[in-house]
Amino acid sequence: MNLGIRAMLDEGVAIPAHPLALNSARKLDERRQRALSRYYIAAGVGGLAVGVHTTQFAIRDPRVGLYEPVLSLAAEEMNRAVHPLVRVAGVCGETRQAVAETQTCEKLGYHVVLLSLAALRDADEDALISHCRAVAEVMPVVGFYLQPSVGGRALGFSFWRRFAEIEGVVAIKIAPFNRYQTLDVIRAVMEVGRDDIALYTGNDDNIIADFLTPYSFGGAARRIVGGLLGHWSVWTRQAVEYHRNSRNAEPTPDLLRLGVEVTDCNAAFFDAANHYHGCIAGLHEVLRRQGLLEGLWCLDESEGLSSGQKDEIDRVYAAYPHLSDDAFVAEHRDAWLRA
Repeated sequence: MNLGIRAMLDEGVAIPAHPLALNSARKLDERRQRALSRYYIAAGVGGLAVGVHTTQFAIRDPRVGLYEPVLSLAAEEMNRAVHPLVRVAGVCGETRQAVAETQTCEKLGYHVVLLSLAALRDADEDALISHCRAVAEVMPVVGFYLQPSVGGRALGFSFWRRFAEIEGVVAIKIAPFNRYQTLDVIRAVMEVGRDDIALYTGNDDNIIADFLTPYSFGGAARRIVGGLLGHWSVWTRQAVEYHRNSRNAEPTPDLLRLGVEVTDCNAAFFDAANHYHGCIAGLHEVLRRQGLLEGLWCLDESEGLSSGQKDEIDRVYAAYPHLSDDAFVAEHRDAWLRA
């Protein structure tokens, strides 16, 4: 990773998790896939995360075969960007698969890999650390605490302390949707003394508060500097702005109110009322309304909006028009959709 990209990562940038654009036959819609990348780049993001949960883990299924094609499309669009971007690629599976995916990411010019441990649900801590070290020998690693309700596993303080000692770790996406577990990660990094590990929130239910909070455990405080979020795959222009305004800021009534509004929107988009069943389809619905996606199709035919979820999305649309970037999308959408 070159020093400029590392400096961006350390300073803290807004990184949306990139969705997957499919047509009605549930095949890749390349034109709309490119349009999504162009939207995020035009919105001013500091990076893209591709091949992650929001992109749908099933792209790796040999019957689907979309992992490398989707990463390639995003890389091509990032190559055309006029400003530098942190290129994050999702990696998962057992060690052999994870290392092979990491080698693919390196070949395609990505800077870091976001390492999911969901496939190692029953592995002990030693096995997990060995797995992480194997990946870090190939490329710099962003750790990933994924909440169990969408496929992650609980990872204790001891794991994160040992993980933070791995030289190739450059950042951690903290996404357990749990205050106690969030503190475990930050305290572990601080105890190891790794000031060079950037802290990123993936807690879509607590985005603004994560940025406003100085985390201190009896010593100097650390801050969460950036976000790598599925929530930021929609209404991205506004997300870039409120990340800029809330990062390292002091809490104010307006920012605290904004935090509640963003969380309320996330509850609708992610389908929190139904244990996140519609978390991907809800994002697709927003992008469909904006004309960036044609439909809500996911690779898994059982994934879709839950009962009442559309009404909830209607509600937050009406309640928080200042968080929407519909006008920005409408102005540029046709250009982004050109082949």
